[in-house]
Amino acid sequence: TASAGWVAESTNVSESEMSVGSVTMTPKTVGVHTDISRQLLLQTAASLDVEALVRADLSRAIALAIDLGGLEGSGTSGQPTGILNTSGINTVTNFAAANPTWAETVTLETALAEDNALMGNLAYILPAAMYGALKTTLKDSGSGQYVVEPGGTINGYRAIVSNQATAGNMFFGNFSDLLMGFFGGLDIYLDESALALQGGLRIIALQSMDIAVRHAVSFAVGSDGV
Repeated sequence: TASAGWVAESTNVSESEMSVGSVTMTPKTVGVHTDISRQLLLQTAASLDVEALVRADLSRAIALAIDLGGLEGSGTSGQPTGILNTSGINTVTNFAAANPTWAETVTLETALAEDNALMGNLAYILPAAMYGALKTTLKDSGSGQYVVEPGGTINGYRAIVSNQATAGNMFFGNFSDLLMGFFGGLDIYLDESALALQGGLRIIALQSMDIAVRHAVSFAVGSDGV
């Protein structure tokens, strides 16, 4: 951002300009297919019923893969780069145990605050096992308060439970700065030729998209170091 400075009377203020960059995305494709046998088609009341069920299942599989890519995508083998593997994000000292203490949890917020990034759509994301443990972890021996507060918040911020996060990993950040760009919509194809000799049907789902972190310092990750 621009920097302001004090000046004496009748003195011009100095020039200062914000730095502007760009985020580039390139198509990365996630896909899955399901084969439906002729017998299954014959045994359903209507083949459209099982086809709709499979379409919904494939759509959910694609959505889960995108969700995982946003958190922990490797950036290799055709995957997008998720928060965990983005250069420049805040990382804190490894938790002493499988689950963080109250003090260790707060270090994620502190990391953002030190970078003037504690703003926006802030939330924690953590796996279910860690969330359950923190519901029974006291902030300190005398407060009677637990790390996960009534209403499911942590220190007043939303706590989102997601088993897409690897066990031992905790994310915190401004999720408005996690960008997802889609190159077209979800494509679903019906292939009647692949299993033609069996009388079956193949349903294919494909989505081209990419993920980018707009500001690396908007995120912090802590883990048990395993």
